[in-house]
Amino acid sequence: MATIKKSILNKLYIVTALMTLFFIVIIGRVINIQYVQGDKYRKLSVENTIKNDTIFSNRGNIYAADGNLLATSMYKYTIRMDLVAVKSNVFEKNVKALSNSLSELLGKPSSYYQGKLRTARKRKNRYLLITRNLGYNDYMKIKKFPIFKLGPYKGGFITEQKTVRVRPIGKIAERTIGYNDHRGGAGIEGAFAEYLEGENGWRLKQKIAKGQWKPINDVNEKEPIDGRDVITTIDVNIQDITHHALLRQMEYFEAEHGCAVVMETATGEIKAISNLGRTSKGKYYEKRNYAVWESHEPGSTFKLASLMAALDDKVIDTSTVVDTEKGIIWLHGSKVEDSHRGGYGKISAARVFEVSSNVGIVKLIKKHYDDKPEKFINKMKSFGLDKKLGLQIQGEGKPFIPYPGNKRNPWNKISLEWMAWGYGVSITPLQMLTFYNAVANDGEMVKPRFIKELRVQNKTEKVFNKVVLKKRIASQETINKVRKVMENVVKRGTASNIYSPNFSLAGKTGTAKKWIDGKRDKEGKYIKGHYSNTLYVASFAGFFPADKPRYSCIVVIHEPNKKKGYYGATVAAPVFKEIAQKIYSTTPFEINNVTEEYSGPGMDAKYQEYYTNLQKEHKVVPNVKGMSGMDAVALLENLGFIVKFNGSGKVTRQSKNKGVKFNKGDTILLNLS
Repeated sequence: MATIKKSILNKLYIVTALMTLFFIVIIGRVINIQYVQGDKYRKLSVENTIKNDTIFSNRGNIYAADGNLLATSMYKYTIRMDLVAVKSNVFEKNVKALSNSLSELLGKPSSYYQGKLRTARKRKNRYLLITRNLGYNDYMKIKKFPIFKLGPYKGGFITEQKTVRVRPIGKIAERTIGYNDHRGGAGIEGAFAEYLEGENGWRLKQKIAKGQWKPINDVNEKEPIDGRDVITTIDVNIQDITHHALLRQMEYFEAEHGCAVVMETATGEIKAISNLGRTSKGKYYEKRNYAVWESHEPGSTFKLASLMAALDDKVIDTSTVVDTEKGIIWLHGSKVEDSHRGGYGKISAARVFEVSSNVGIVKLIKKHYDDKPEKFINKMKSFGLDKKLGLQIQGEGKPFIPYPGNKRNPWNKISLEWMAWGYGVSITPLQMLTFYNAVANDGEMVKPRFIKELRVQNKTEKVFNKVVLKKRIASQETINKVRKVMENVVKRGTASNIYSPNFSLAGKTGTAKKWIDGKRDKEGKYIKGHYSNTLYVASFAGFFPADKPRYSCIVVIHEPNKKKGYYGATVAAPVFKEIAQKIYSTTPFEINNVTEEYSGPGMDAKYQEYYTNLQKEHKVVPNVKGMSGMDAVALLENLGFIVKFNGSGKVTRQSKNKGVKFNKGDTILLNLS
């Protein structure tokens, strides 16, 4: 018995010792938490229940050149209610009036809101959602409603404020205006993010339940400071014209994507830029900034550079005759072919450009640069076609001009000839437009500009002036000649479909087959890279008015429906014409009354000098047999002949034999087939 009693006492002592030790540990932990680490845990408690909530500042506004808003930030408000904070007598007395007010503002029946509020009160909901995305005016109304006007503590009124970016002109020029958010920085928004950003504010919030946070005070602890403003070069009227002209053509031709850009000739200011991509449902939107980003083979619009190089090097003149044969030639097993079946026969270099003869331009360049391609390539570089423009906005595509010794893209036997008609080279639409704009600007190449100035509270902080990339890309004589033949492209060449006697245009059509990269088919068989016979790029680049250019413009449309048309003249040129025509009719400046005859300060004298020299070089009658009647007439009249002709088509007989001397004013009779 004594042994059992002793055993029980021993166990009791052990349990007592353990419990005493347990209580000592607990007391030690309490002392440690309360006094030793008290500050730490009190701080954690506050951090877990109270926080500083950032109120993001409004980004600065982005304006068009004419003062129209392109992008702005607006406050949007979310309204919630703490039903526990409202006293019973206040709630019962005013719940119907509050429901009526909410019904009038938000549209749902008053009974809906009464039921919602009463149910939330029974459940002791302290964070009931009333509405989201209220504008400022509606927010000012709702905070004066019954119960809500008592504030957060007595009326349970909870306001959450955020800013959203809105574009008053909608989706137009969206990719150029850009964004700066979770997607990164693009367009003007991205390029000037630091300038547009303001200084954020903050307000204290307290955790109430289920991860929900309620503002402690009715006002912000620190108000946000809005960002500064950016004034762009965009003209909303021209932008609207450009966007809808491109959109209509894209929709009709069911094209994959395209772009159009309008640039002010003298300053380089971008007045309009539209980039449209096609969705799977056939709708179009600003998918990518193709004008800035997409470097591709341009096709025949590149012929301007080829013609200018040969003219500037004085290896040809516009009157130089080239035999385009029957419109097909073979070079090292590769075919160069004109779109006109049967070819053009013997025509002048000017006419080669006007009718966009691939054979003609290739033969001209091959003849004078085949043994010295570096000279031709250096000319392309002097035109600024090998380097990026260094734009203010991100994502500019890299141009490519092939050259001997390039390991990545090896030079081959036909590289020069293919470059002559716009293949094997790569350039973005905006880079090409900058080149064309330089021609319109008497040889001065200016950098495209999207921004005019930066402002702080309506005070100009910084002005962006014209930037000259190259003072002169070619001689004035060369510039004058190519401007004239570009005008003739519209008058009597590939773009004669857009000619109008009411306003003068100048430019060049382009039609290029798209390159399809090599890939494996579904069966794993490798298909080599090749030029498509069904996918094309149609383009037109030029300026207007032709004699005193005010604007330059480029239109590029990818993969139009071939059944409806795919040539630059058919697909892209009409967009150019519509843009020019509407600018003529809606823009109040001196170009509205323009004539078709060329004139300008000092230009007439230069042309007269040119034709005088031409006559001295041709003291004998040239052979025009085989040439088209139009080309022969133009050539002979430039030499001083009075030309009479019978029939139509090509020249079969001329009344004065080749090699015979002639005098200015002599008459020559041509028989045409």
